[in-house]
Amino acid sequence: MKNELLEALTILEQEKNISKDTLIEAIENSLVTACKNHFGKSDNVKVDMNPETCEYHVYQEKTVVEEVTDPVLEVSLAKAKMIDSKYELGDTVNFEIKSQEFGRIATQNAKNVILQKIREEERKVLFSEYYSKEKDIVTGIVQRYIGRNVSINLGKVDAILTENEQVRGEVFKPTERIKLYILEVKSTPKGPKILVSRTHPELVKRLFESEVTEVKDGIVEIKAIAREAGSRTKIAVYSNDPDVDAVGACVGMNGARVNAIVNELRGEKIDIINWNENPAMLIENALSPAKVISVIADAEEKSAKVVVPDYQLSLAIGKEGQNARLAARLTGFKIDIKSETQAREAGDFMDYENDYEDEEYYEDEEYYEDGEYYEDGEYADGEYAEGEYVDGEYADSEYADDEYAEGEYADEYADEK
Repeated sequence: MKNELLEALTILEQEKNISKDTLIEAIENSLVTACKNHFGKSDNVKVDMNPETCEYHVYQEKTVVEEVTDPVLEVSLAKAKMIDSKYELGDTVNFEIKSQEFGRIATQNAKNVILQKIREEERKVLFSEYYSKEKDIVTGIVQRYIGRNVSINLGKVDAILTENEQVRGEVFKPTERIKLYILEVKSTPKGPKILVSRTHPELVKRLFESEVTEVKDGIVEIKAIAREAGSRTKIAVYSNDPDVDAVGACVGMNGARVNAIVNELRGEKIDIINWNENPAMLIENALSPAKVISVIADAEEKSAKVVVPDYQLSLAIGKEGQNARLAARLTGFKIDIKSETQAREAGDFMDYENDYEDEEYYEDEEYYEDGEYYEDGEYADGEYAEGEYVDGEYADSEYADDEYAEGEYADEYADEK
C-alpha cells in the first residue's frame, strides 16, 4: 500500500506539476476529516506521515483521568497503566487508529478532501503558468465558435477570443493554429479565465521579437508601434549597434522575416521605419512611402505642419487618411499635411526651390546652383567644371577651348599640341 501511494503521488507530481508536499498535506487533512466523521471530534487527532516512504500513522491523544467522562478525549488511569505502568494522572496517551476501521461515509469524505485539494492546486498551477505569460504571445488551436466568440485551446486550458479582439474579416477553422496575445489572466473557481487578442499592437511587437534575433537580443529596439488590425501597421525601430541596420534586420534577406509576420497576420501590411530623436525627422520617416518637402514640428504643442509635393498629397494622407493617422499615432504628434500649392496659397510655405523631385536640398554651407552641386568651389562628385581654372590647374584631363593654363601643365600641353 505504501509503494502504491508513493507511486501515485509521484505520477501526480509529474503530470499535474503539484508538489508532493502539497499532496501529503492533503492526505493528512483527509485523515483528520475521516476521524472527525468517525469519532465526531478531531481536536486530539495527530497524523504522522513520512514524505520519503509515504508510511503514515494516525494517533488519538487521550488524557489520563481518574474517571472518564468523554471516551474520545480521555482514558482511565487503570487502562493507561495496562499500556505502560509509568503513566500517571494528567499524562497523554497516544492510541493508534487504523484507517481500515473507518466507515464508508468517512472514507468517501476523506477521498473528496484529497480530490478537492488536487483540483485547487491544479487551478493554482495553471493560473501561475499562464499568468507568467500575460502580455506575451502563445500558439493556440481553434476549437469552436461560441456565438461570435472563439474558443481557443492553449494546451492545458481554453482561452476566449472575443468579437472585439478579432480582426475584422478573419474566419477561423477548427484545428487551425494561430498566434495570440494574452491580454489578461483571471483566477476563478472553475480555473483560470484567459482573454486573448488578435488586434493588439503588442502582438506585432512580440512577433518581431520571436522572428528577429536582433530584436530579441536587444540590439534592435522597437521604439514605437501603431496598428490598424487587418490593414496596416507602422513600426519604428532603432539600432543600438552602429554596424547593424535596424530596418534591414527586421526585413530580413529578401524580406523573409517580415513576410513570415505578414503571413501570420493574414496579409496585413507592415511599414518599418527608422526611429529618430528629432521629431521632424521622425515625422518625415513616419509618413513613408510619401516624400516630404518640409516639416515644422512643435515639441511643446505636440503638433507638426508638413508640406509635401502636390502629386504626393494623396499618398501622404493615405486611403481614408490611414497613412497620416498611423503616422500621428506612431509619433504622438498632431500632423497637418498640405500640398506645396496649398501651403503657398496659405502663406505657410517659404520659397523653396522647385527641384524637390530630384531630391536637391540646401544643407549647411553646401548649395545647389543651376542644377549643379558646388562645395567650396568644387563639384561634389570630385570633378571640376569644364573650362574652369582652379589652384593653377585645369580640372579636366584636357584643357577647355584650347586655352593654356598658367600653371605647371602649360609646357606639357604645348608639346602635346
